[in-house]
Parts: sequence; structure tokens; C-alpha cells
Amino acid sequence: MKRHEVFAVAQLGPIHLADSRARTVNRLIDMLREAHGRGATWVTFPELALTTFFPRYIYDTPEEYDVFFEEGLPSPAMVPLFDAARDLGVGFYLGYAEKVQQDGRTRRFNSSVLVGPNGDILGKYRKIHLPGTAEPIGDLEFEHLEKRYFEVGDLGFPTFATPSGRFGMCICNDRRWPETFRVMALRGAEVFMLGYNTPTRNIHHHEPAYLREFHHRLSLESAAYQNGAWVMGAAKCGAEDGFAMIGGSMIVAPTGEVVARAASEDDEVITHNCDLDMGAYIRRSVFDFARHRRIEHYGPITQQTGVEIPE
Repeated sequence: MKRHEVFAVAQLGPIHLADSRARTVNRLIDMLREAHGRGATWVTFPELALTTFFPRYIYDTPEEYDVFFEEGLPSPAMVPLFDAARDLGVGFYLGYAEKVQQDGRTRRFNSSVLVGPNGDILGKYRKIHLPGTAEPIGDLEFEHLEKRYFEVGDLGFPTFATPSGRFGMCICNDRRWPETFRVMALRGAEVFMLGYNTPTRNIHHHEPAYLREFHHRLSLESAAYQNGAWVMGAAKCGAEDGFAMIGGSMIVAPTGEVVARAASEDDEVITHNCDLDMGAYIRRSVFDFARHRRIEHYGPITQQTGVEIPE
């Protein structure tokens, strides 16, 4: 019997510094209910979905930037969303800034949580590929300081058993690194969920805005095809207090085809009735890992970080 389920991606428009968490969570709940009304069993929300993208700003002390972080799962701000999802029987992925006491110290991560349709927490992921810098570069418009506020994730790329199959999670810049998806695929992932906050402008290099979205789309399409898996990509987008971010939220089939795409830079729900067995033929043929991978030749992928040219 084929496994068909409706999946939803819930794109967020801008969240401004002055917006309260309660107002933002109400927006998430509204989209959750819309997705449920369309028959969705899972919803993917964006990265840092409860606040503005605060790493664009310079803060010097924890007292200044801890206001953007959540403590506990669910945090007090998340409780209404957890309750609504449980009442509706809808699972979800949610990106947030995590503050935790671990190893005898305070640690902060750019994280996501996977919550099942019954409200159980199925897993957590902490972003590994942090972009930007730790120190300001003196840009006249904005900074990108994820390395200032977050540690590199320490959970690897796990996958999680759900009532609908095995899912994997990643966040924003992780999508640009093929290793992200290959590790999750090797651990059986059939669905990749990811949220992102991607500035329209690249502060390190002049890059046309259309290329920013093209590279985003290329990353998701290739990840889907090369791993025979569905990809759910949810943006927080539009101009937050004047700082623009790309949209382009989409659902990509295991064939690499975009089957649903947001048409705005506002709050928007997109859905698709996904055949969760669609990628099986890809995983049995071109990308049958067990038959075709040659790991004896892949050593440099894990043994070196930068380019090293043999002498």
C-alpha cells in the first residue's frame, strides 16, 4: 500500500524587533490550523521562527542578546503552539535559539525541534554550518554574527523515527553542504526538514539577489535527487525592520522537482500530497549506496577541512 501524506511548509513574513513572541506564536498557530484544514499531518516552520533574525545586530553582553533565546522544551513561549498542534494531531519542525545549561556552563545554539502529532518531542538538532563571523566586519548596513551568538552544533546529523517514516533536520546554511544530506540519507532519512533566514544581500561578496535564491533552490533540488528524499524548505523572509531576506519556500520531490513553492514574502502555507515511496526507485538504482558508493576514495571529506593540493 502506498504511503501518501499531506506535508505543509509554513513560510513566515518579517518579524520585527518590536514584535512580541505571543504575536508571532499566534501567527504560527494560524498557519498550523490552515495546514490542518488542508489535511496536512506535518508542518515545517522556519529557522529562528520566534524572533527577528537577531544575528544581524551587534550585542556585547548576554544580558542584551539572551532575550532572543528559549530555555526548556517547550519554552513558555512555545507552549500554545505545542498545545494547538497536539489538539489538531499535527507534527511540526520549529527553529529557535536555544539556551541550555550543559557541561557545567551556559551554552547557546541555533536549534530545531521535531514534535510528533501526539505532542511528543521526537528529536532535536543544533546547526553545524554556522555562517558569518564572530566579530563585526564594520558593514554599513548589517552584520552576520552567528558565530558570535551560537556554538557549532554538537549533535551531528541524526534522524528520527516518526509515524510517517524517518525524518532528518538541518538549518539554513547546512543546506549548502552536501555532506549534511548524505549523512542523514545514510541514516535512512526519507524526508529532510529545514528552515532558513537568508539575507538578500551577501555581505562578503557582491552577488545579485537572483543568484541568492537560485543557489538556495539548487541546493534543495540536488539534495532531494541525490538522496532520493523529500525536502521541506521554510523561509522567514521579507524585510525585517528594513533588512531583506529571500523567500522561495518550497517542497521538493525525491526526483528533484519542485512540487510546491511560495508566491510571496509574507506568511504563507504551501502543501503537497507526498508519495513517501517515490524516492525508493532512486535509492534502488542510481543512488543505491550499498552497491555504488566507494568510501575507500572519500577520505579527504573527513580527513581535511580546506583545500590541500598534493605535491
